[in-house]
Amino acid sequence: MSSSPPQAIHDFLNTLEKSTTEREMVKMTLSDPRKKPSEWKNVYIKPVQLKSGYRLNFVYRYSAKDITKNYSVEESVKLVNQMLQHDFYKADLFLSSASHHLSVTKNEKAILSVKKSLPREMPNLLHNKEKKRFVMADNNVYLHSLGITSTDGKVKSDKQDKFRQINKYVEIVDSIVKEAQLPNHFRIADMGSGKGYLTFALYDYLKNALHLSPEMTGVELRPELVEKCNTLATEAAFEHLHFTTGSIDTAELSSPDMLIALHACDIATDQAIARGIQANSKVIICAPCCHKQIRKQLHPSNDLKSITRFGILEERQAEILTDTIRALILEAYGYKTKVFEFISTEHTPKNVLIVGIQTMKQEKPNAVVLERIRQLKALFNIGYHELERILGLHNEI
Repeated sequence: MSSSPPQAIHDFLNTLEKSTTEREMVKMTLSDPRKKPSEWKNVYIKPVQLKSGYRLNFVYRYSAKDITKNYSVEESVKLVNQMLQHDFYKADLFLSSASHHLSVTKNEKAILSVKKSLPREMPNLLHNKEKKRFVMADNNVYLHSLGITSTDGKVKSDKQDKFRQINKYVEIVDSIVKEAQLPNHFRIADMGSGKGYLTFALYDYLKNALHLSPEMTGVELRPELVEKCNTLATEAAFEHLHFTTGSIDTAELSSPDMLIALHACDIATDQAIARGIQANSKVIICAPCCHKQIRKQLHPSNDLKSITRFGILEERQAEILTDTIRALILEAYGYKTKVFEFISTEHTPKNVLIVGIQTMKQEKPNAVVLERIRQLKALFNIGYHELERILGLHNEI
């Protein structure tokens, strides 16, 4: 192969650069990989307008995934040149009123054809506008104090994942609040609130975006965090957000309408669910962590023994079984239950959320559901689940 591209490729690249300068480019495709099988299927390119200026957006199509990157026009032309000489045989450039088609043969002969066309609709350069945020970073007192944003109100580069987590969490709870049809004024207990990232964000959204009147209490075992969070709540003018020192199983609560426990370790999740059931909370939200209690008992005597031969599979089975029984116990007490992904594993490994929305007040648990739990326990040769022990059900199941 010659060190300089054939004239047809040179003309094609000049047209590409000119089309970006004159804002005539609609889109472009690189196809027909030179190496087969190739890691790339093709590459799609289109113009976008970013805060940093006019750029070309490259979508690298692989067999099992897409990778997106943005480049300046100068960088883009160089990349296209390299890919035409090393990676692809064909390129199609679509402009507002014409299309340019480049084909390179295996003996490196390049052929360029131009076709006139009816005027095409120009692309929306702002296609990549920011996804809707439930919590905004600008002028946000608590996000700055918690180290998420810098002094100019921008999310720090190393806190982008945490900011996405906060917004995803608020988005999920927003849909739960609407489904549960909670009143304008309701009480929330956030058990194990930690540094308060999610507690502050949820209160902020409920009060300032939905214009509700929540009364929210964060319960945290570490007094130094409680003090910091109460100071920050005052600074943020969150009048009805308070933090108190206590444990999940003993903290004083004022009959919460919504009880939340995120990443409460092992049986602390069961303690939180039990408190929600006992308080007749309309909504119970838990993200479990560290499923140790059931795993210690997991000794099936049937064909399921094969699963427990492997430590990692035994651990996963214990997680599934523990959370299934938790969801069923909520169901037995009149809650409509859901179990779904909370935050994707690239952000945090604790990615299961159990949600119970009360559909009826049930003083005694549903016997049919308890029987399903009993059969499930027998299948895995389990003596008891901590949540049933706390609720006094272990003699009934």
